[in-house]
Amino acid sequence: MQQRVITVVLLVGLFFGLMTLGSGMSSWRLPDNQQGYAPEQPIDYSHRLHAGELNIDCRFCHSAAEQSRHAGIPASDVCMKCHQFVTSSFDVRQEEIKLAEKEQRKPRTIISDKLRPLYKSLALDETLKPKADVTPQSIQWVRVHNLPDYVYFDHRAHISVGVKCQRCHGPAESMQRMQQFETLSMGWCVKCHQDATKDGIDGRAVHASTDCAVCHY
Repeated sequence: MQQRVITVVLLVGLFFGLMTLGSGMSSWRLPDNQQGYAPEQPIDYSHRLHAGELNIDCRFCHSAAEQSRHAGIPASDVCMKCHQFVTSSFDVRQEEIKLAEKEQRKPRTIISDKLRPLYKSLALDETLKPKADVTPQSIQWVRVHNLPDYVYFDHRAHISVGVKCQRCHGPAESMQRMQQFETLSMGWCVKCHQDATKDGIDGRAVHASTDCAVCHY
């Protein structure tokens, strides 16, 4: 009798152990798999707003993608092409304009809290004028997509044959915070190369090599 009870307890424990193991395996990852990685950034930058709602082309900010191995993270000066004029939301700006008209004065520059780190990095004051004796500092963005040191990836080679940014980076235009969308594993890259060679890219025939030395040298 006692042996039967022990057997039943062991079987029940084994059953629930397997259930727990099975439910957890779906979230297991290899050490280099950073899929879903979405680090907090020094500025709450929204790709959904800029690339999605405003339809700004990826290469407006990441202009190096066409000419360099790396797409590059834009310098603060690139942000200022727009944000020297856009310092807050449209609604806030309109409220200030109406208030200025009522008080018969010029509208003041209203700075959004989200944009303050940008202006601070450039050593600008509340009126966007340079602060005396303050040195501008670069923004310390956190890199999202990291490939191992033994992997060579060149943005130029992919952009030049028509590979869309979303193919590797996912629907960035819908992301509030940028994340690594794909696994970026060797198997994933090889499959993409095989499919591109077989089916072409946007109707264009290409030969995407699967030779080891193309990416590892």
